[in-house]
Amino acid sequence: MVRKPELLIPASSLEVLKTAVIFGADAVYIGGEAFGLRAKAKNFSMEDMEKGIAFAHEHGVKVYVTANILAHNRDLEGVREYFKELKGIHPDALIISDPGVFMIAREVCPEIELHVSTQANNTNYGTYLFWWNLGAKRVVSARELSLEEIREIRTHIPDEMEIETFVHGAMCISYSGRCLLSNYFTGRDANQGACTHPCRWKYSIVEESRPGEYMPVYENERGTYIFNSKDLCMIEHMDDVLNCGIDSLKIEGRMKTALYVATVARTYRKAIDDYFQSPECYQANMEWYKEQIRSCTYRQFTTGFFYGKTDETSQIYDNNTYEKGYTYLGIAGEVSDGFCRIEQRNKFSVGEEIEIMKPDGRNISVTVEKILNEEGEEQESAPHPQQVLYVKLSQTPERYDILRRKEQ
Repeated sequence: MVRKPELLIPASSLEVLKTAVIFGADAVYIGGEAFGLRAKAKNFSMEDMEKGIAFAHEHGVKVYVTANILAHNRDLEGVREYFKELKGIHPDALIISDPGVFMIAREVCPEIELHVSTQANNTNYGTYLFWWNLGAKRVVSARELSLEEIREIRTHIPDEMEIETFVHGAMCISYSGRCLLSNYFTGRDANQGACTHPCRWKYSIVEESRPGEYMPVYENERGTYIFNSKDLCMIEHMDDVLNCGIDSLKIEGRMKTALYVATVARTYRKAIDDYFQSPECYQANMEWYKEQIRSCTYRQFTTGFFYGKTDETSQIYDNNTYEKGYTYLGIAGEVSDGFCRIEQRNKFSVGEEIEIMKPDGRNISVTVEKILNEEGEEQESAPHPQQVLYVKLSQTPERYDILRRKEQ
């Protein structure tokens, strides 16, 4: 029997966590202010983490906290204190890559499930069994695995042990994300959560005795983005993914906006549910999935290593920019007298046509009729990021709907 997997969505802030929950996540993973691998993300204070966990649990959604740095000696005491704090707010699991950190978690908060991060290079069933015997409930597969290898792992591990696998989002050029480039070039350690993404930079060769003479690495005379992977996307291949024995389908993106999270969560939610209704239903809605997933920011798509080794078509050689279908305007807050409260994220104006994006899959075109500031004064436009506004649209949104504008 095919297992119906969990849909695991990233969240960079309390606002994005709520969006993930409303738009279809079964579980959300977040980072605290320390010991995670997204130091530049907004991340969660302990207070916001507690609120986020309470909100998710009210909606039947789990929350996992990342503590997946590769720890140095100086980190260990802080990790211990951090886990003592986490004990009190009851996350559903901790995501860990370092064996020392794992053992501290097992000692300090044995009641919290332990999941082993992809950073731990989990490429074979022997590694899965190693972590299982130490007390891990779940292991996140290395991104270098094929679907065939994941199927083989499933047959060699206990039924109750869980496999989590990335199916969408940015790919790291280094093996399971264990990269040294950022630390070498800038002193900011990717394995401590401070990556500067040198894989997205443009490179040329300079011969040592000829400084200033830049030679192209590839045919492009401007240099080339030699490490710049396309983004992973398996939305067209869920029939294969869902028949591998994977327990949790993971979306990458703890630095992403609420619009990105809503779009990806909603699309994968529908694809999973459609497939379990019938494979024919899934295939019939394929164009909708593809249209939706291309409406948010992405760097072209690849299937990664799922069908074997990658080739030259898995990278982008001439730029490091995103494709962008929509601009994020804000999330609908409380609604009163036809006006909805939003914290504005990008400029829009009275008279403009925008879209209300709903968790149930509908996208409704509406016109902006009025914009009021917090003092109740009318404005013709909303030019100031993060300004609190009250907006009247030709159709009133519901709380947690996303407002967005289609780009030409």
